[in-house]
Formats: sequence, structure tokens, C-alpha cells
Amino acid sequence: MPRLVVLYNKPDDTDAFDAHYRDVHMPIVSRYPNLRDVRLSKLAGVGGRDSAYYLMAEMSFDTAADLDEAIMSEAGAESARDLRNFAGAGVTMFIAPDEADD
Repeated sequence: MPRLVVLYNKPDDTDAFDAHYRDVHMPIVSRYPNLRDVRLSKLAGVGGRDSAYYLMAEMSFDTAADLDEAIMSEAGAESARDLRNFAGAGVTMFIAPDEADD
């Protein structure tokens, strides 16, 4: 099950980030075609250190083709445009295929 993984750097105003993510961004993401599951994790560091990232979002799809379709969809384009509205601290995105998908 391939995943689109998004790592968000820690914003200056975490409350505003959380509100926008919950109230604006997630309703957009929920419209991705073929979206199987979304997992959100607020990240903690290891060994007493802060995490390099504030939030990790993992969007799961049944196939790589389903993931590609979601990214290329109107909702995919809208979610990409919305990043500038709340993710000014920076964001890293990548696709994580399961080892079994190789």
C-alpha cells in the first residue's frame, strides 16, 4: 500500500497551523480519489531532542496508480496550493512504497 508522506516543519503558531490543517486542509485531502486512509502524527524527538518536524501526514492508497491519480486530481492541485496558506515553515514530501510493492 503506497503512501504519500508529508513532513511539516514546526510553525511559529502551532494553534493556527492546527486549526487550518483541521478545518481547511483535511477537508481538501479527504476529497482525494481512491484515498484509503490518512494517518496524522505529531512527532516527538529521541533522546531528549526536539523532532526536526512538527507533523507527519501519511495518505495511503491501494496502488501507485491510485496515488498518482490523487496527486493529479483537482483536490491534489488544491491541496498543493493550500500549503502556502499554513506551511510557511517548510514542508517535505515523498512517496513511500511498501517493500512488497517492489
